[in-house]
Amino acid sequence: MPLDPGTQSLLDLIAAAGYPPMHEGTPTTARQAMRSMTVDLVTDETRIPVGEVTDIDAGGVPARFYRPEGDGPWPTLVWIHGGGWVIGDLDTYDQTCRRFCRDGEMAVLSVDYRLAPEAPFPAAVEDSMTAVRWALEHRAELGGSDLVAVGGDSAGGNLSAIAAQELRDQLAAQVLIYPSTDMAGDYPSRAENAEGYFLDLATMVWFSGHYLSGGERLDLADPRLSPIASDVAGVAPAVVVTAEYDPLRDEGEAYADKLAAAGVKVDRTRYDGLVHGFLDMGAMSPAADAALGDIIALTKALLDRLA
Repeated sequence: MPLDPGTQSLLDLIAAAGYPPMHEGTPTTARQAMRSMTVDLVTDETRIPVGEVTDIDAGGVPARFYRPEGDGPWPTLVWIHGGGWVIGDLDTYDQTCRRFCRDGEMAVLSVDYRLAPEAPFPAAVEDSMTAVRWALEHRAELGGSDLVAVGGDSAGGNLSAIAAQELRDQLAAQVLIYPSTDMAGDYPSRAENAEGYFLDLATMVWFSGHYLSGGERLDLADPRLSPIASDVAGVAPAVVVTAEYDPLRDEGEAYADKLAAAGVKVDRTRYDGLVHGFLDMGAMSPAADAALGDIIALTKALLDRLA
């Protein structure tokens, strides 16, 4: 279907601003740009209310904990943010976590893993695993329910899928939103959506270049980089989300196919007309805002079935 009008307006606004593309800048300027499109747009009036927000230490990894209004117990969602393993932080995903907490009636633990290139692979994997394991050990103090899920978008979807594989006997569910699943692969959507749809192929290369900059020779088929390369039998049931105009669309859907073929319960949805990164585009795109609401409802329904 055609590109969503609200998303097109946002892309036009970005183009008119005249800023150089992300891949021509530095990680510092990219991080500032992300904050300007997220944190800087939030006011006291638009900040989503929840019961409690606390910055905590999750086994040595900085994290932020969101508790719903009222009395639990609630399931706990460990949220691992996106940003190509290079950008993003607790603040840029604050509104997303608040909405999962409020509308999904779940406790949310948002993980502030180390970013590349200062801390290249496998730092993000190590920090994410540490935080998820900590959440499993402290579930009674978090949501209070036995149910602990993991979820994230883009690079966070990659890290969430890896955690779900490593802890397949302990996690209740996984929520993978336009995830990166196959660094070694080649998919039609990478060519079809290589330019003009927010995340472009040049920026993907820029992200992976920073993430893989540790100096050692890496195998792109390592399941800690490409979770699609791993055996997925017995992993937690999943919500898998893709966007039509996204270079990562096909590998996300290939991963959903692999999960289903292994007997894993998968609720998969492609949001036509939307682009990579639509979680943060709700202010200009009613369709993106509705999609986030739908994803939260799907996540809540999955956790309710497991309760």
